[in-house]
Formats: sequence, C-alpha cells, structure tokens
Amino acid sequence: MTVCRYPVVAGAIVATLLLAGCVVGPDFHKPAAPDVKTYTSETVPAQTASAPVAGGAAQHVESGADIPGDWWKLFQSASLNALVERSLKQNPDLAAAQAALTAAHENVLAQRGAYYPAIDADASANRQKQAGSLAPTPANNAMQYSLFTPQLSVSYVPDVFGLNRRTVESLQAQAQGARFQMIAAHIALTANVVNAAIGEASLHEQVKSTEQLVDIETHAVGILRYQFEKGYASRLDLAAQESQLAQTQAALPPLHKQLEQQKHLIAVLAGEFPAQAAATDFDLAGLTLPHDLPLSLPSQLVEQRPDVRQAQANWHAASAQVGVAIASRLPQITLSANAGSTALEIGNVFKSGTGFWGVGLDLAAPVFQGGKLLHAERAAKAQLVQAAAQYRSTVMTAFQNVADTLVALDEDAKTLQAASAAADAAKVTLDLAQRQTQSGYASELSLLNAQQAWQQARMALIQAQANRYTDTAALYLALGGGWWHYTDLTGNDHEK
Repeated sequence: MTVCRYPVVAGAIVATLLLAGCVVGPDFHKPAAPDVKTYTSETVPAQTASAPVAGGAAQHVESGADIPGDWWKLFQSASLNALVERSLKQNPDLAAAQAALTAAHENVLAQRGAYYPAIDADASANRQKQAGSLAPTPANNAMQYSLFTPQLSVSYVPDVFGLNRRTVESLQAQAQGARFQMIAAHIALTANVVNAAIGEASLHEQVKSTEQLVDIETHAVGILRYQFEKGYASRLDLAAQESQLAQTQAALPPLHKQLEQQKHLIAVLAGEFPAQAAATDFDLAGLTLPHDLPLSLPSQLVEQRPDVRQAQANWHAASAQVGVAIASRLPQITLSANAGSTALEIGNVFKSGTGFWGVGLDLAAPVFQGGKLLHAERAAKAQLVQAAAQYRSTVMTAFQNVADTLVALDEDAKTLQAASAAADAAKVTLDLAQRQTQSGYASELSLLNAQQAWQQARMALIQAQANRYTDTAALYLALGGGWWHYTDLTGNDHEK
C-alpha cells in the first residue's frame, strides 16, 4: 500500500494542474466607442463672436486637435501658473487619491501571491512531563523531557476554476479605477483653481465698479444737497438720490464677502490655511483668452475622459466578481507537504532517525450554505448590470458636458459682445446725464436712471467677461484635460 501511494498523489497533482486552465465567469471586453459623429444636433460655428474688451477675443474651434496637458498656461498668467503648480504639489485631496492608488496597486500584488505555494518555517521547543498513568512517549521511557521540533510546511491551492485569477483581475480593474479617479482629481483640481482665480478676478472688477458708482452717486448727492439748500432742487429729488446711494453701498459688503470667501477657496485648493495663504490679486485684464480651441473627435472622448475610464474599470471589476462568485461555489483543492525533525536534545535535531515528512491532498466543496453562495452570485450579476448602466450614463454625461460647453462658448461670446455695447452706451448716457443735470437741462430722475443702467450694464459686462474664461476652462476639462501628456499619470502602459 505504501508503494502505490506516491503515484496516486503525483497523478492527482498533475490532474489538478491540468484543470487549472479553466476560468469560470464572463470575460470582459472593452466597450466600443459610441457611434456618434458630432456632439450637438446643430452645427456649432467654427469661430465665436468678438468684443473689444478683456476676454472678448474671437475663438476658433479646431476639430481633432490635441489637448495640452498644461492647458492653463494658455491664459498667459504667471500668477495663475504658479498657483496651479502649488496646488498640484500641496492639495490634500489629490494626495489622498494618490495614496488610494498606491493601496490598490499593493492589493493587486498581495493577491498575486496566491499564484505561488505558501512556505512556512516553524521551530518549537517545549518542556513537558508525561502523566505516570500513561505510557512514556519518548523511546528512552523518560517521564519528563524536552522536545525540539523544527519543520517546513508547504501548501498550494491550484486555481482550478479561476477563483484567484478572477480575484486578481477584479483587483487590477479596481486599481485602474483608482488610477483614473486620481487622474480625475488632478484635472478637476486644475480646473477648480483656474475657475477660482477667474472668480476672484471677476469679483475684484465688480467691487471696483461698485466703488466707482458709489463715488459718482456720492458726488451727485452732494450736488443735490447744495441745490436743495439753495432752493434749486426738491427734497424728493434729494431723497431719491440718497436712496440710490444707500442701495449701491449696500451691494458692497456682499461683494467683499464673496471676494474673501473666494480667496479662502483658493488657499484651501492650494493646500494652505486661509490665514497663512499667500495673497492673490487676479485681474481679468491680466488673463489672455486663448484664440484657438481644440475639439477632440467624439470617438476619442471615451479614451480621454478619466471618469469614463474609471466607469469602464468599475465595469471590468464587476465582471470579474461574477467569476469569483461562481468559482466560490465550486470545489477547491489544497496540496500540502511538510518535513522536519523532532529530537529530545537540540544537538540531535538534524541527526539520522529524527526526521519526519508528510504530503496531503484536500478536496473541499460547499454542500449547504443556506443559499448564501447562490445569492452572492446573483448579486454579483446584478452589480455587473449596474456597472454597465453606470458606464453608459457616464459616457452620455461626458458627451453632454462637451455639447453644453460648445453651446456656451458660442452664446456667451454673443452675450459679451452685446454686454460690451450696452456698457458703452450706458456710460455715454451717464456722462451726458451728469453734464445735463449739472447744467440744469435734465431732471435728477434722468440721472438716477442713467446711474442704475450703467451699474447693471457694468455688472453684466464683468460677468460676461468671466464666463468667456470659465467656458474655455470647462472645454479643456470636458475633453479630458490632456492628462496623457504626463508620464506620472499615464503609468507604465502609456495608454490614453
């Protein structure tokens, strides 16, 4: 019986290894790009309208052009460039995303260890006394003795149905998802910093414009008060102008509040405490609106958008988890072997006659789990359907982002053009109303109307200017931000 034991074990091992090529569960296939040729149902003009103000340059859209990785430098602001670089180095959310990627990668490497046999070394030493009523254990019939046992154990679980391979596949997909989540955090951070700087510049302009209007209205109140004292103006005219001045002054504190909060946002994005952050003073006139804008082909968008790539990785991970759930319901084989030595004295541990060894094969299969494994498999399949639907939703949202931005680029350019003309006309009207009022040819009501119109036109102009810059940043964000130009983001595969 002893003679035939080894061929039986060897045959079982060989048969097991031959079976190891089987992998249960669905194989994931990369989804094809949507069969869409354009982003919008109507043709977007190749060039936007222009206006003779900051941020009013005409922009030309170039289809199929590449996205620069450092697109924010196209605004030609050294202060903005420095702020973005500082944020990329210090932002804690980006650091957290990078750490999550490292953890996901290490989990893959850890799971890959299951491909190989596990080898454990153990050495024990103990002193014990045998009960007198029992036969002495050692060969020398000693009742009290020491026992020294060094041994080496080897165990291996052949991946018969692909449980480990599907687990590794799932973890690899999760690591890819973490990588694209980190890339998305990188791109979102740069866009948020740029938008925060544009927002600060816009609020600076709004504050200056409102302060100018306060000065104008304060001067007008002074003139009216003098005229009222001399009997040339009514108390009603003076009260109306004082009310207008009070309303304009009341608009300043909310603007100052928003400006300070915008500075706090910039500080936090740069990884700094608001009280310790370096002072920033962005100006819309200090930003240059890029004249040429790239527009990726629709077929390229799913490769460039990190959120789409993350959704694809999540779909892949869910597919592999179905295989894990199926394999968990199938038998598992464990091969084991151990060898060592046992002696009563440590000096005799490795002498002849003290050695021992053993080999074994264990076959385990779930028989009854109360439906646990069955329902786990069904849940995994439902999660696969969920991941596929989420991927499609993410793709559609990506196309919506680009379509919305293209429309915004065109319409906001027209808005700025109109706002610029309205602001110029309102300023001419205000200047004429001031001169006519001082000369007595126009009523104070005309001056009030002119002041209100100029304030509204100036605010609309500033906001329209800011929208042109934010629309440009939104386009680069919607197209993927050019992350593939950074080797530290692409990893070793250099894939988009």
